[in-house]
Amino acid sequence: MASDIRWPSPWHLLLFLGGLVAVNRVSMEVYPGEVVGLLGNNGAGKSTLIKVIFGVYRPDEGQIFFEGKEVKITSPMDAIRLGIETIYQDLALAENLNVYSNIFLGREKLKKLFNLIPVLDHEYMLQESRRVLDRLGIEIPSLRNKIKTLSGGQRQSVAISRSIYWNARLLIMDEPTAALGVTEQQKVLNLVKTLSSQGVAVIIISHQLYDVFQVAHRLVVLRRGDKVGERLTHETHPDAIIGLIVGAELIEGSRRS
Repeated sequence: MASDIRWPSPWHLLLFLGGLVAVNRVSMEVYPGEVVGLLGNNGAGKSTLIKVIFGVYRPDEGQIFFEGKEVKITSPMDAIRLGIETIYQDLALAENLNVYSNIFLGREKLKKLFNLIPVLDHEYMLQESRRVLDRLGIEIPSLRNKIKTLSGGQRQSVAISRSIYWNARLLIMDEPTAALGVTEQQKVLNLVKTLSSQGVAVIIISHQLYDVFQVAHRLVVLRRGDKVGERLTHETHPDAIIGLIVGAELIEGSRRS
């Protein structure tokens, strides 16, 4: 069964913030193993839309379907239980903890000491973390290293690994290559390709069009809360997408008038 999140009618998703319609007339689908780039200028509605998907905001109207069934997502925990994870720019990592402790953060594995006292099962968490990193082809010198000692790309990899370990089927990534060097950007993009090959659906929000064109199968463009375009990546080019983002057709029309 197709694992998709979709709004079946382009008129069904409405979210009002401060008297303004923040997201309107948005209909999109995401399928297993598909990477969708969600594009638009600041204020276009991208972050609002993913917060609706993740349960941070509640839409005034609309429907969300996951794996063919209508679902109600009223909180991030609802989304996580469904297998939807979001990685924001701040990554939500505890810098004073090591790699495996971050992967199990809030869901730590316990064992009984002398069959009486519950203590952290460090060895189990270490081995399980190594297993998920190996699955994704991620190389980190030591999983006992604290997050604050890692590079930006390695931190991004830890955040992704945490989501995948806890069975994310849809991963939403907000500016995953921002503030990374060229080499680390490419590592993160390769990791997105690995996720796609393993059947994980990915939505990427990014201002880096070159990065998105490397990994996305499909592009969805928002402008002022409306969906203004959707293109297969191999059938379009960056200049055309920039035109949708900035409203080039509106600018051209105003010049004629």
